[in-house]
This record gives sequence, structure tokens and C-alpha cells, in this order.
Amino acid sequence: MIELLIRIMADGLVVAVVLIAVFALLFRLRHDDKRIETYARIVIAGLTSYLLAKLIGSVFQPELERPFQQLGETAGALYLDNPGFPSDHVLFCIAIFWAVWFESRTRWIAYTILSLTLLIALGRVLALVHTPLDVIGGLVIGSIGALWYLQAPRSAHAMTASRKKRKKQVQ
Repeated sequence: MIELLIRIMADGLVVAVVLIAVFALLFRLRHDDKRIETYARIVIAGLTSYLLAKLIGSVFQPELERPFQQLGETAGALYLDNPGFPSDHVLFCIAIFWAVWFESRTRWIAYTILSLTLLIALGRVLALVHTPLDVIGGLVIGSIGALWYLQAPRSAHAMTASRKKRKKQVQ
């Protein structure tokens, strides 16, 4: 029973992250009139994270075998036949989190995705397919692509709220 729970955490929750993100990015965009720019930014940010992960992974691998291989056990989740740094599952989900965080109007959806991403990271470690360093690497490298979102136009509502706050401070 515990193996099933770990497998769901490590692999199954990725499907939930994708479905939630699809909803948020189709129906809850901040700038509905700028969908093409928004989706282009999401693709570029994701590709940047993925390319950086592959480049770093090609020169830095802290372990040559995955934990289950070192322990002589069976993997508790799906994995690619490589040393495992950084975790692609975690990288993918954190990139999705940042896309929803910056491009959606709903923070609670982003927090839900972040929570699921952290459960996936824990599941990957418990399934013995990644080390904690692998999942931390996925979180950090996946977050670097989020720098593209700094080019996103600011919401008119956010700027108006900021102006009102400054006026109150001056008075």
C-alpha cells in the first residue's frame, strides 16, 4: 500500500499538476488580450530551464547510479536510464508553477501546484529514483527559467493599487 502511495506521489501527481495548469493557463490569464505573448513566454521559460538542466547535467553528476541501484532494490517510480541529476519531474513541475504564478490571476492555484510539486519531489526521493540533491537541483534550475517572466507587462490593476497606496502614504 505504501509503495502505491509513493508511486502516486512520484509519478501520478504530475498529471494533476498538468491538468490544473492547463485550466489556469487557458481560463485564468492576467492579460487575456495578450495570449500569444503569454504562451510564448511560457514556452521560452520552460525551454530555457530544460536546456540549462541538460547542460548542467552533462557536466555535473554527483552520483553515477540512482539510489535504488546503489541499494540493489527496485525503483519505486518511473525513471530514465541516466544518473538522474537534476530531476526532470521536479524541473517540469516547478516550471509549470512559475508559469501559473506569473501568468495567471489566481494565486491559490499556483500554491496548489507548488504543494503538489513538493510532494512529487518527496515522492521521487522516497521511490529511490532521486537523491535530495537531484530534486533540489530540479527546483533551482527549473526556477531559473522564471526570469523570463520579469519581462511580462504589469497588470493595470496592480499599478493602480500601487499608486493609491503611495498617495495614502504621502497624505
